[in-house]
Amino acid sequence: MSVTPEVAQTVVPKGTWRVDPAHSKVGFAVKHMGVATVRGEFADFEGAFEIGDDLASSKATGTVKTASVDTNQDARDEHLRSADFFEVEKYPEISFSSTSIEKVDDETVKITGDLTLHGETHPVELEAELGGVETGPEGETRTGLEVTGTLSRKEWGMQFNAALGSGNVVVSDKVKLTLDIAAVLDAG
Repeated sequence: MSVTPEVAQTVVPKGTWRVDPAHSKVGFAVKHMGVATVRGEFADFEGAFEIGDDLASSKATGTVKTASVDTNQDARDEHLRSADFFEVEKYPEISFSSTSIEKVDDETVKITGDLTLHGETHPVELEAELGGVETGPEGETRTGLEVTGTLSRKEWGMQFNAALGSGNVVVSDKVKLTLDIAAVLDAG
């Protein structure tokens, strides 16, 4: 679905927006043993989005350094960096590049794109809730997005698991993605 330039402009102004890592988070959540949720974040990431004349000509990209994973538990983080999961020595980055951006409503867009993780590239669909536009304390133009999505670990070759007597598994296949993004419009 394409929108008129006027509609796209009222939501987020045209131009190149850079993710502000000091005010952003790239996180995930996964069920542990089928009963508890483990949350984690990546400390080292960057991203940008280019808003064109309409959403059809807009683009979003981002990268994450896999070694920067943090679940607030050192032993688990080391396991996540191993070949059972991210295999950070072989696959140091996760990358995303949008293939389409479509308006859902005045505050939400659907972002479809290619996610490269653990040496595999597959399409993912994300939903971004737009937080509006504001002028920052130094005169910069800022916007915010709350981005969510899900993926299957197995689709990216991460098959580590162990069955429990109850029928649950140690780590669920489904991973929820949660990104809280603050971005600044490039001046000029």
